Amino acid sequence: MPDSGLLFWMVLIFAIVFAILAKWGFPVVTSMIDKRKEYIAHSLELAKEADDKMANMMKEQARIIAEARSEQNRILKEAAEARNNIIRQAQDQARDEAAKLISEAKVQIQAEKESAMSEIRSQVAMLSVNVAEKVIRRTLSADRAQMDLIEKLVDESSRIEKANN
Repeated sequence: MPDSGLLFWMVLIFAIVFAILAKWGFPVVTSMIDKRKEYIAHSLELAKEADDKMANMMKEQARIIAEARSEQNRILKEAAEARNNIIRQAQDQARDEAAKLISEAKVQIQAEKESAMSEIRSQVAMLSVNVAEKVIRRTLSADRAQMDLIEKLVDESSRIEKANN
């Protein structure tokens, strides 16, 4: 146990230090604690507002993404329709062109067929004339046979002439 004089002085010094601290130290510490308390409350308020803004931004972002996806789907659908229309038009055009080419080919084939038939007829006629000439030369080698043939041809031509009149 300390001496009573020492105890007195210790209590007196403690009271003086406490009075000085109460007058000038505690108000400063208390005001700093209050300021810190206000700063933390304000920071919490700002954080809550930031969270609210972030939530709104997330909702807005989700809405924008949904709109972008629907726009993308619409554009893709339009592109698919345009592609199908182009393909359909190309197929129709190809069919028309094929029909035109087939028609032209048929006309050309028919013309070539007629030309070939005409040429064949001409060659057959030439062969017939050549054969007939050879046959007539053999059969008309005698004078009498020639005279008979000439009379026969004249009679036929006069009959044909009478029939035409």
